[in-house]
Amino acid sequence: MSYQKFAYVYDELMSEAPYDLWIQFIMSTLKKYRPEALSIVDIGCGTGEISVRLDALNYEVTGMDLSEEMLSIAQNKSTDVTWVHQDIRSFESPVQYDVAISFCDVLNYITEEEEIQKSFMQVYKQLQKDGLFVFDVHSEFYMNEVLANETFAEVREEVSYIWFCDEGEYPSSVEHDLTFFIRDDHNSYSRFDEYHVQRTFPIEFYKSKAEEAGFKVLGIYSDFSTEELDEQGDRIFFVCRK
Repeated sequence: MSYQKFAYVYDELMSEAPYDLWIQFIMSTLKKYRPEALSIVDIGCGTGEISVRLDALNYEVTGMDLSEEMLSIAQNKSTDVTWVHQDIRSFESPVQYDVAISFCDVLNYITEEEEIQKSFMQVYKQLQKDGLFVFDVHSEFYMNEVLANETFAEVREEVSYIWFCDEGEYPSSVEHDLTFFIRDDHNSYSRFDEYHVQRTFPIEFYKSKAEEAGFKVLGIYSDFSTEELDEQGDRIFFVCRK
């Protein structure tokens, strides 16, 4: 799924997203497993918030996303980051990276089992020997017990939304129907709608597919912890080595 008009309100709606916690997690992971790392590819970088933070920490950063709209916003934030329009499932680059990261639900937009496998294999090819692949996904608990069949809404000065989360056709999947109202310069509102599908898989599924792609899974954690796994946490983190 490629974000379209949603890209232009994404940063405002994500203004309280825990980007610094993602940075802390990856920095702790690199300190433990790959302290000499220099190059990082941020797969599904969105509007570039994590990429820009990593660039400020003096890493050589490539931000990659499927959405041209998201990338157009990211490009305005930094000219130091290399921005690339690609799909993880067909990821190819002349560069091999020390680290690949994919955070904030990116892999939950891949709903077919074989596409997960294909994605992991492509990432594996683009890493240096002993390179790390660090990613997160929503837990099954979060998808089924927190999101499914719930409705969320928020009213702000510049943008308001109604968000319906319906149980999807796949196990542990959710169909998102989003309606946005955006205020323009004339103090009137325009409406647009988007439809997204997300799915997650059991922890053991992601682990086995990573191993089949050639990775060694070094650790599985939850909710930004680098020590513990709670299967009922919101996010599950995987640390893998080539």
